[in-house]
Amino acid sequence: MPRTAAPLKQIRPMRRAAAARAAKGDASKDGATRDGETTTQRIADAITTAIVERRLMPGTKLAEQKIADIFKVSRTLVRQALNQLSRDKLVTLEPARGARVAEPSVEEARQVFEVRHLVEAAMVRRAAGELDAAQIAELRAHLAAEQAAVQRTDVTGRTRLLADFHVVLARMLGNEVLAEMLADLVSRSSLISLMYQSAHSAEHSFEEHVAIVDALERRDPRAAVRLMQAHLRSVERNLSLAPRMPHSASTPLVPA
Repeated sequence: MPRTAAPLKQIRPMRRAAAARAAKGDASKDGATRDGETTTQRIADAITTAIVERRLMPGTKLAEQKIADIFKVSRTLVRQALNQLSRDKLVTLEPARGARVAEPSVEEARQVFEVRHLVEAAMVRRAAGELDAAQIAELRAHLAAEQAAVQRTDVTGRTRLLADFHVVLARMLGNEVLAEMLADLVSRSSLISLMYQSAHSAEHSFEEHVAIVDALERRDPRAAVRLMQAHLRSVERNLSLAPRMPHSASTPLVPA
């Protein structure tokens, strides 16, 4: 059954930096900002983050006019953002029904994790031989942020940080194509988890991340690959055929 959107008064679509730029008049009439970020991309990023952070549940209707009102833009720009998200498999577009957050099948879930196993095994094998002390320290700082979010029961923060760990690793290798591919896979994994993950343990995922970084610091590629594959398997094992219900019907449509 489709979920309903949160009250509009709870919606704050712009990140602080983007809001500051807009306040200074940095946004141009064609929707582009000085730093190259387009309004279309900003809308797509906000909706993607809302999906990953569990603010938008699978099946939620994405009304073009409401989103346009939130971002104070034309429906054309919103439509462009939704088309982009459709290509990324995060949104489905149906004639006469409009846009909705995608509801992936169990088979799609298995396929996504199969690809992640292949990609991330190769990634950590390479990372074990290439990451320097400064990058390991950066990963440790990320782990500290994960731990703090887990300990304070910050569902939104820990969901984002646990997902970002994998993308941070990819970017450290200097391959932006790999990072973008993994960001897409992680986003789709987060959406899948919203529907099918029956007993996800944030604390356990954090501990597995720590073990992976320990192996990277020891420059032990075999252990790093083994630990990453075990981590992905533990997440996949928690998938079931019974979709999860949303945490709350009052969560915001897009992130603050």
